[in-house]
Amino acid sequence: MISGIPSRLFPALLLALGLALAAAHSAETRPNFILFITDDISAEDLGCYGDPVAKTPHLDRMAAEGLRFDRAILTISSCSPSRCSLITGRYPHNTGAPELHTDLPEGQPLFPKMLKDAGYYTALSGKHHMGKNADPAFDKISKGKGPGKEGDWVEMLRERPKDRPFFFWFASTDAHRDWQINDEAPVYDPDEIVVPPYLVDDEQTRQDLADYYHEVSRTDTYAGKLREELERQGIAGDTYVIYMADNGRPFPRAKVRLYESGIRSPLIITCPGRLEPGVSDSLVSVNIDLGPTILELASVESDPRMQGVSLVPILDDPGATVRDYALAEHNWHVHQAHERMVRYGDWLYIRNAWPELQSMSVEQSPKFPAGKALWDAHAAGTLNEHQRDIFLLPRPEEELYHVGDDPDQLSNVAMLSENREILDKLRAVLDRWIEETGDTIPENPTNDREDPFGKKYPDHQRGTFPGEERGATKINAKGPVRDE
Repeated sequence: MISGIPSRLFPALLLALGLALAAAHSAETRPNFILFITDDISAEDLGCYGDPVAKTPHLDRMAAEGLRFDRAILTISSCSPSRCSLITGRYPHNTGAPELHTDLPEGQPLFPKMLKDAGYYTALSGKHHMGKNADPAFDKISKGKGPGKEGDWVEMLRERPKDRPFFFWFASTDAHRDWQINDEAPVYDPDEIVVPPYLVDDEQTRQDLADYYHEVSRTDTYAGKLREELERQGIAGDTYVIYMADNGRPFPRAKVRLYESGIRSPLIITCPGRLEPGVSDSLVSVNIDLGPTILELASVESDPRMQGVSLVPILDDPGATVRDYALAEHNWHVHQAHERMVRYGDWLYIRNAWPELQSMSVEQSPKFPAGKALWDAHAAGTLNEHQRDIFLLPRPEEELYHVGDDPDQLSNVAMLSENREILDKLRAVLDRWIEETGDTIPENPTNDREDPFGKKYPDHQRGTFPGEERGATKINAKGPVRDE
């Protein structure tokens, strides 16, 4: 007998102690995660993605020392549906929250909740926008502080429980309109701005873009502050930091749209010592692939309802391929819409169910400077072909672009005979995805909330969601992933 313990029980106690110590050691060595979700930032607006104007030194360093993804495609370019897709790892029409300002229904998988159940400390700070049914995924929820809601992030990182691995969902409101300028980021000279060819190059547009870049740079400031705190705590090498956006920049022909300016997200992942530096042009479906990736890195079993695939093979080898297709949707976002997109290699294909509708968004209305410049020039009859895009009626039922040759997607080549084979292929891919994932064109869709000038319609009401008529929230099929 040892200290009152019968000797016959001693081997069992030693075994139990050994298992407990092993479990504790496993918990200590499990990686931490910071998911930094920015609001309304296009990939091409960061220095590390080639922007000649952007001042983003911390993100540029993060990209140089980590892995930068050049083909990270979102499932939707719209605020709350994008976030609901991300937290569930499911396509927007499969989440039950495919339109703006709709709450995530109860019962959907939540990958941070899976981490929490596996012993992780999980917290959200900043923009939420998913509804109360996402709350159980987090031990702590904060509204954030400051103009971009990033002001309490370092404090939360410092005051976290030290006996558990952690997952932080840090969601800024930078760079969402309206602009809020402060001393946490540089102020840009409008004369230095490079104006996209589909916007009017005038003083008000340049100032609008300059103010946007200020908020982009503020996200860079906080990326630097988080890194500094991780290094101070000595855990930078145990923490994956992931930087991404929910949708593209809040400007005409970007946010909500299915062109790269709206649907391509910055995606930078770093973890010194665990992740080798590199650049990957492998195709990624950001919203649905990140959840399975984080769960695999944390050694937590994924939920079979999640429709994405893990990116761990790409983290091990930037040249690896985990998918050949990325698919996305454009649903109601203040204005009625139903478009679907397939990205395959350098090809981008869009199908529009309602080409008779003007492709509107709040950001391209005359309420904001860049939109006002377009509307003023439209009234004056001075717009060129590319600038007239948002006023085009009817719109094409199908659009096809070669992104390598046409990075702004300005030349629709769907009708060229030499593209018939790729057009037919992508039509078939989209048809298969629609069928397998239960997507639909609603017979009673949500109508416009307001006119282009912001005047509210008295008869606005929610309609039937895409996928609702086929019970898409109960469908778990991934749809096409690899080329057959």
